[in-house]
Amino acid sequence: MIDNIKILDSKVLSDNWYVLRKITYEYTKKDGKKLIQSREAYDRGNGATILLYNLEQKSVILTRQFRLPTFVNGNETGMLIEACAGLLDKDNAEDCIRRETEEETGYKITDVRKIFEAYMSPGSVTEILYFFIAEYAKEMKVNEGGGLEHEEENIEVLEIDISEAMKMVESGEIKDGKTIMLLQYIKLNNIL
Repeated sequence: MIDNIKILDSKVLSDNWYVLRKITYEYTKKDGKKLIQSREAYDRGNGATILLYNLEQKSVILTRQFRLPTFVNGNETGMLIEACAGLLDKDNAEDCIRRETEEETGYKITDVRKIFEAYMSPGSVTEILYFFIAEYAKEMKVNEGGGLEHEEENIEVLEIDISEAMKMVESGEIKDGKTIMLLQYIKLNNIL
């Protein structure tokens, strides 16, 4: 257990896309000993993610897009299948996910339900992610989705049977953590 945490210094290492800082801090250990450590923290803002599901069809809406970090870490194509998500950009989480859902998937959803929030990579990234689920139906489709052109998003919208999606997790075809968490939530709570 640690106590009395005090930030001693914070240096910006990069402010190119988001902000990378080297933070030096002091804390007191359980035995009373004080220690000083330095760590890097990447601040990209907070985000929200959603899994759209259709009870009648037993299907979910996912997306596929290129993710450079996965490519440089061995994903041969860099393409990743994932749940719709986006950064809050000063919105509250629910407003953000409604906007992102329409931009990325083309569905204008009505009722969204927050299920939990989680830090996805707390050892290095400050982001907290808000998780949502919502039902979708064909009549909610207002455009083709695919993301915003001016943001150079090239998103493919996928409608997948829930049993197939779970097989894709098992086979490693779906490797995105937030997506796996949402799919497991849907299954564990007998929603689909």
